[in-house]
Amino acid sequence: MSATPHRQRLCLPDAPSIPQCNADAPMLKSLRRLFASEPARATAAIPPGERVYAVGDIHGRLDLFAEMIAAIERDDSVRGSARSTVILLGDLVDRGPDSAGVVAAARSWQQNRQVRIIAGNHEEMFLRALRKEEVLRTFLRHGGRETLLSYPIPPQAYAEADFAGVQDLMRATIPLEDIAFMEGFEQMIAIGDYLFVHAGILPEVPLDAQRTTDLRWIREPFLSFPGNHGYVVVHGHTITEEPQVRPNRIGIDTGAFASGRLTALCLEGTERWLIEAREDEGAISAHTRSIA
Repeated sequence: MSATPHRQRLCLPDAPSIPQCNADAPMLKSLRRLFASEPARATAAIPPGERVYAVGDIHGRLDLFAEMIAAIERDDSVRGSARSTVILLGDLVDRGPDSAGVVAAARSWQQNRQVRIIAGNHEEMFLRALRKEEVLRTFLRHGGRETLLSYPIPPQAYAEADFAGVQDLMRATIPLEDIAFMEGFEQMIAIGDYLFVHAGILPEVPLDAQRTTDLRWIREPFLSFPGNHGYVVVHGHTITEEPQVRPNRIGIDTGAFASGRLTALCLEGTERWLIEAREDEGAISAHTRSIA
């Protein structure tokens, strides 16, 4: 973790109303709160010799994910030697047409390089839907139907099943390897001055006290918080037309399932660039561009 820059005690020798630089003086308390709320000014960096590729929410778009895999491999190969890590920010499943294919591709890629995967709220719903009918109802309303039909579940059998029957179909059809794979996803990953999570963090709460619910589901107050998290937080979960680059966070969920754009943030030293896999009139291609 990159520590918040050290701030010396503020002393105002020309202000007789604050004798001996009293640490408990109301003015100083107000100034401390003001300074603590400011975003970090130092340039965030990845440790020397490392390179990171963070991929936003895939949501069953195997076509875009396959293009992204190829683009990252090409990019990594031309940038010289480094310890490269790929981080998938969660929500591999639901909404898009081939969640089963995305899970299989991610597991295969992980066997060939360093690929770390963070659990999103949709993986949470997927796994809980196997056990709890009330979660299954929510799961199916938020893209779970597409996920289940990407496995070899007969559409007619799915259409005729009640909720208990759908759970039986899930248990009979979804490979145990896929379930175990998703159960092994991580909560958060810190590399250098960056923290990678699915949705965000609860501001002003230590990392070891963060709740899983917030890591997977939070929007506010995280998105509008202007202060220093101690890291630059890289996240998905909240869809935006363009990646959001803020002093304290970078959001890269560009709504792949609906927009046809899957985004990866790439980091090395203090350099940042983007790789975007796009669908344009049915054709899939990848493009690279730099960002500040």
